[in-house]
Amino acid sequence: MWQRVREDIQCILERDPAARSVREVLTCYPGLHALWLHRIAHRFWHWGWLWLARLVSHFARWWTGIEIHPGATIGRRVFIDHGMGVVIGETAEIGDECTIYQGVTLGGTSLNQGKRHPTLERGVVVSAGAKVLGPFTVGAGARIGSNAVVLKAVPAGATAVGIPARIIEAESAKTREAQANKMGFSAYAVSTAQDDPLTKALHGLIDHATNQDQQIACILQALQAAGISCNNPSGKAPFDAAGLNRMVD
Repeated sequence: MWQRVREDIQCILERDPAARSVREVLTCYPGLHALWLHRIAHRFWHWGWLWLARLVSHFARWWTGIEIHPGATIGRRVFIDHGMGVVIGETAEIGDECTIYQGVTLGGTSLNQGKRHPTLERGVVVSAGAKVLGPFTVGAGARIGSNAVVLKAVPAGATAVGIPARIIEAESAKTREAQANKMGFSAYAVSTAQDDPLTKALHGLIDHATNQDQQIACILQALQAAGISCNNPSGKAPFDAAGLNRMVD
């Protein structure tokens, strides 16, 4: 038991630069208190003392602002940072070394009695306000961006962003932020080197349209050089690629 307590404190000191002492962690980190109370409630749950387990979890919710169902399974060295508004459902499973920020929901999308909440494998980071909904797996080392709504499985090492979430596959050639490398994970789940895939697609379409516009202009010049008049019957302004790119950004 004491080994688990030391692990809990150490993982906070390692991952949160705002944590300056063991005393501060013990007294001022509601995520730590919520996990300790959850272990008591989880044990009661497995002993069949369901009402008492729910009572302990309800007290933890009142005290910390973090709601963890006593049936949820949580691994070692899990860090719930800030924590206010976190909701973790009954059949959720959280692996070792995971980090969860405030406002996160690990919820379900059905009323079935079986598995209906997500499984987070080792080292997953779920950023502030994200909603992970359904009985699927988020692979080891994956990252969920702020306010993302994840409705399907996320591959190991990938990042999910947006509503509904889109997947950015991990690219070994890219270097992570210096601070993220130093700390072992990307704070708030998103590196500045990673772009939204929808934005990338829109930029690609704009570039393609620009190339077509240039080719049409060359064709018109050739026709005019041959003595064929090609006026613009619509009178519309030319394609503004720069303006569209600014709108997408």
